[in-house]
Amino acid sequence: MKKAVDVEIMGEKFTVRSDADESHVRKVAGYVDGKMQEVMKTTRPVGKSSVAMLAALNIADEYQRLKESYDATMQRLNQLSRRLSTTLTEEG
Repeated sequence: MKKAVDVEIMGEKFTVRSDADESHVRKVAGYVDGKMQEVMKTTRPVGKSSVAMLAALNIADEYQRLKESYDATMQRLNQLSRRLSTTLTEEG
């Protein structure tokens, strides 16, 4: 069941409806707020929509890099698992 959680991002209050735990929603909102604050510190003054877009691009970049790393790790794990299985079968 979706619960309403009040959060604050860039000084604005939002009500988020989610199935996730309140602590998770707050953690995600805090992460977004942090990314937006980072953008504000590193760019000349711009509108909130531009800050939000730049923060979204930074988050998407971070996600893609983590996904690529995860996919490579899983591929390597599958290779090692197959090798181990083959070795155990040959010895067994």
